[in-house]
Amino acid sequence: MLDTHELSRRPGSMREVSRTVQAPSDLGTVVIGIPEGSEIMLDLRIESVMEGVLVSGTVSGVAVGECVRCLDEVTVPVSVDLTELFAYPERARAGAAAGDDEAEDVESLLDEDLADLEPPLRDSVVTALPFQPLCSPDCPGLCSECGARLADDPGHHHDVVDPRWSALQSMLGSTSVSDETKES
Repeated sequence: MLDTHELSRRPGSMREVSRTVQAPSDLGTVVIGIPEGSEIMLDLRIESVMEGVLVSGTVSGVAVGECVRCLDEVTVPVSVDLTELFAYPERARAGAAAGDDEAEDVESLLDEDLADLEPPLRDSVVTALPFQPLCSPDCPGLCSECGARLADDPGHHHDVVDPRWSALQSMLGSTSVSDETKES
């Protein structure tokens, strides 16, 4: 929660806030996210406007996850822009009563001069995370046959016989009759 009381609801008043906060839970996806309790840097500008309080700035942290190819741990620095208008509750109610469609779409409201930054923070950070994080752009991943890490053994391979040719493979392993007749 961010206290906006110092702005005194005077349009044009502004202050800057820099603070380190603890990351909330579920700040990411199944594959990658900022761990709960880790540090997130907020560098924000809070401005009083006619409709409410405009919060803008940057959010920075470190996301931790798994490489989608080799399952090694991946750390990704995250820095995203955050912009959210927190409406004054009385303005939103007055606009909704007057039939203003935009007033009904307001999602963020101030609660006794407190702005809840968690929903816009989550929206900004989660959408900025990589969809498929990689430990390196050229990560070869794991062997599909045995699960060996291909970066550790670049020449790794398996001699796989197509099952349609397995009958011929068994014939190559045995001595043929024609070979025996040539020797005699």
